[in-house]
Amino acid sequence: MNGTAHNPATELLAKAAEVTARFAGLTRDLTEIATAQARAFHVNLPAPKPPVLPAKDPQALARDAAAYMLDTAQRSFLFWDAMRQAGNAFVEHEKAGCPPVLVFGYETVVDGRTLPRPVNYALVRILPPEGTEAPDPKLRPFVIVDPRAGHGAGIGGFKSDSQVGVALRRGHPVYFVIFYRDPEPGQTILDVMAAEGAFLQRVRELHPEAPKPVVAGNCQGGWAVMMLGAAHPDRVGPIVLNGAPLSYWAGQKGRNPMRYTGGLAGGAWPAAMLADLGNGRFDGANLVLNFESLSPGNTWFSKYYNLYANIDTETPRFLEFERWWGGYYLMNAEEIRWIVENLFIGDRFAKGGLRKGAGGMFDMRAVRSPIIVFASAGDNITPPGQALRWIADIYGDEQEIKSLGQTIVYLMHGNVGHLGIFVSGAVAKKEHNEIAGTLEVIEAVAPGLYEMTITKQPEEGPDGRWHVELVERKVADIRALAGEASNEAFPAVARVSEMNDVHYDMMLRPLIRMTTTESVAEARRRLHPLRVRRAAFSDANPWMRLFAAGAGMVRPRRAPVAADNAFLALERAGAEAIEKGFETWREMADAWSEFTFHAVYGGLAALGVHAEEPSVETVAASAETEAEAARKAMDDAAKGGYAEAVIRMMVLLARARGGVRRTRLTRSNALLTRTEPFSLLTAAERQAIIHAQTLIANLQPARAVETLPLLLPTQAERERAMAAVAGVAGPEEDLGDAARAMLARQRAALGLDKVVMTAA
Repeated sequence: MNGTAHNPATELLAKAAEVTARFAGLTRDLTEIATAQARAFHVNLPAPKPPVLPAKDPQALARDAAAYMLDTAQRSFLFWDAMRQAGNAFVEHEKAGCPPVLVFGYETVVDGRTLPRPVNYALVRILPPEGTEAPDPKLRPFVIVDPRAGHGAGIGGFKSDSQVGVALRRGHPVYFVIFYRDPEPGQTILDVMAAEGAFLQRVRELHPEAPKPVVAGNCQGGWAVMMLGAAHPDRVGPIVLNGAPLSYWAGQKGRNPMRYTGGLAGGAWPAAMLADLGNGRFDGANLVLNFESLSPGNTWFSKYYNLYANIDTETPRFLEFERWWGGYYLMNAEEIRWIVENLFIGDRFAKGGLRKGAGGMFDMRAVRSPIIVFASAGDNITPPGQALRWIADIYGDEQEIKSLGQTIVYLMHGNVGHLGIFVSGAVAKKEHNEIAGTLEVIEAVAPGLYEMTITKQPEEGPDGRWHVELVERKVADIRALAGEASNEAFPAVARVSEMNDVHYDMMLRPLIRMTTTESVAEARRRLHPLRVRRAAFSDANPWMRLFAAGAGMVRPRRAPVAADNAFLALERAGAEAIEKGFETWREMADAWSEFTFHAVYGGLAALGVHAEEPSVETVAASAETEAEAARKAMDDAAKGGYAEAVIRMMVLLARARGGVRRTRLTRSNALLTRTEPFSLLTAAERQAIIHAQTLIANLQPARAVETLPLLLPTQAERERAMAAVAGVAGPEEDLGDAARAMLARQRAALGLDKVVMTAA
């Protein structure tokens, strides 16, 4: 008999050695986690400093004490009256069915409840404010999709300085996808996606002469938009993802604790149980409670102290935000279970295992529109890893992005929090405004991966206050930015979740569904801590009316304390100490959660417990080998005419410089859309040329230059092409050495004298 004889003892020893090696790796991981946590703890929680009090004599201190006592009494009445107003607004908002908090007027275009598969979504058209010009129907429409993650709709447009306001001021038609509080019976996430596809089709019918619409997705709305782009790539234009979590397992050790929540809860079964306790509907207040637990200091102290300390100016902003934060929406059991199992626990979208019904799998590589990703290092709900890691998960390298003709741009904010991405007026005026400006010329960008950098110009320039540049990056940069590439603990969570789901469905679910009625479910919703907490401060509580009367007497007699008051300094020092205490508590709780998660699920993974990871399906026929692509580029380099030559020359210049300024993109876009022969091409034909010439420039850069004379056979064509490229490039002294050298090579190849470089 040939071969090695079966030896059970040898196999057992090999298995034991494998498990031992896994536990050794787990020990290293836990040590690394503990080290990262200690380092973060040391950086984030420096030793408290004693308050610096102004030196004053006893008489001055007595005056300070009297002024402070009056001020704090007045602030207390005004604070509790603000809380009363927030409580009343909550009660009224709930009675009205939690309508969208949009500050802009709107009209319904498509009501999703009337579709063949009804959903509680609707497409509305934003009406321009009175006294402003009507949007230009030929400009690219903007469609904004808000998150349905516990709260209501409208956060992307509940201020004038917002995503909606930015697009309106630029003259674009703006549409908003809203949703109603109660889901339609039986609606699923796939039904919602189909409805949003119908919404986009309607927008295109309303604007037949405009380019495909920009579709912006905020947070949870981001992965919904990407699903839509993967399922209907012909209906979407550029996609903007704002704080959108697409890679739920990604993150950095010692940070980003929210990704461990599902594992520490035992998987998806608690969400299913809460939906069953709601008589088949999941209460979004439970998700909001999770968000609040991420920052207990802000939830229980900081935001209220900020209101109290700045009561004369902060009340309108506080009430405005609380109206949205306190509007809780419902989901069907099927919806929340699909989200938790496929995204939070399974991470199936980024892994290529997310099913789109009978039509196979969702594949993000099927998206052909440019994608802009806006993330923030200060976001603890969607950290940069979750917002960006999908790029490295589905594309092997930046060359694959280019070969597919895809353009991906990411923008990183240094510190704004998750909600600040959507609600901050400063972010709207800067980042969202510059994103909108870039979207107007995005189709002039060559395929590839870019980082958008926004820096302040020394003085007001032709492109506004900000200098915007798209800098070429590599997929390796995304891997470094996003954190750990893989983690065996998460597949173990997915497997444990599957097992717990089976046990829940067999043992607990039938009992809960038998004993739960709609009246019981509604009572549970009304008694939810977040609702009780807000309703308790409304006029339903008779004691709160005393503060209304007191505040009415205080306002005409308001006497704010002086900024240098010694007792005010003590108050602020005390508040800072309380905030620091909450922060310490949070850091310790996060550290314990992370360590426990990795110890438990890492140990299970070491023992071989894990779910099967799906294999990522490829887009049909997109995968030429590198050698085949290079040979094709070699042949294609000698094909084409004036249009191909000009676009190739501009791509080579941008490649030499390592990026492109938006001012040059604006000039390039004007050239490609307003001058012949480019203006005679359709948008799809122009994009095909840009794609093809980008591949030639990247795969055969030397031949790309050498063959230019074949594309421009006459002297007149060569001079015209060189002048056009010079006009787009701008002053030669601003280009940099590499770009100037490339221009010189192009002139030499075409046999031209130096062309004077002037900005168009």
